[in-house]
Amino acid sequence: MNEAALDTGRPLHRLAAPFTEVIAEEADQLLAAATREGHLDAARFTTAWWRLVRRLTLGPAARDDDEITDQLWKLRSAANWSFLAPQHRKVREKFFDGLYGYADRADEYSLLGALLTIPSAGATDPVGQIPHWLFAFDAAGIALTRTLALLATHPEQLAAATGEAHQHDGIAVLPYLRACVLESVRLWPTTPLILRDTTEDTVWGAGAQRFTVDAGAAVLVAATAFHRDERLLPFAHDFVPEIWLDGRAQRYPQLVPFSAGPAACPGRDLVLFVTSTLLARMLRNATFAVGSAPDLRPDAPLPFTLNNFGLDFTVRAAVHDHRATAGS
Repeated sequence: MNEAALDTGRPLHRLAAPFTEVIAEEADQLLAAATREGHLDAARFTTAWWRLVRRLTLGPAARDDDEITDQLWKLRSAANWSFLAPQHRKVREKFFDGLYGYADRADEYSLLGALLTIPSAGATDPVGQIPHWLFAFDAAGIALTRTLALLATHPEQLAAATGEAHQHDGIAVLPYLRACVLESVRLWPTTPLILRDTTEDTVWGAGAQRFTVDAGAAVLVAATAFHRDERLLPFAHDFVPEIWLDGRAQRYPQLVPFSAGPAACPGRDLVLFVTSTLLARMLRNATFAVGSAPDLRPDAPLPFTLNNFGLDFTVRAAVHDHRATAGS
């Protein structure tokens, strides 16, 4: 049911047309304020991002419902310490009351509306998917701001991305911009540690170092270590979106920006659609330069971490020319 609602495996969600309109509206409002003030920081972007996410997920009535996502943030913040912290039963009940309220009047052009059209068995709680979608969109926003920072500091890639944005003013797959988002998540995984369980006895190593791990063992996959392994990856510390288009990424199965296998992220296609469409709208209408640390130069290895909440961009209204670059 989850995969059916998200249109897993389809580059364009069945609601791509209304979603594109919503993205354009929210992008234009964000850029109007940013160009007026001359900069865009993480705080302003985060506020605008959640307005967009709530519209896409819950419908237009939820656009300004900061309270419902603040409640989720509070619950998430306590989750890792739930064995020590007091339980937030009232917050959780209020949060789910809000979700079920939106479900009772679900907008047909929202993810919630799409979800509720899918038949479900008695043991399935459709609305129970929504919290996961919301906090997954949190990671998507992080990836988007990091992608924008990379493009603003890499002129060649910016030219390619801006050119693609100008070629498609509407519903489009935008392969280069999607590759840019994938590359930002390769460089800085929003899920740096992936948890898996072995389903059968597994033999590791060879010779004297050969050993067997029993079925049912928990495995911790350090995605960052694999994504930045300079012994195997010639592009380990560089921003190279092209690897996702020319087949190179497929030669390295350890690159899993959205996980992989049967437990791969079912929202991959939707996230790439939303982030690339928003980036295209932003690049068509404004130019961006990074005004915060660290320095993300194309002639130096990129840092192993990037605090997206510390990013601050200088923003100017764009001259409508596909050759425009950051800071021009």
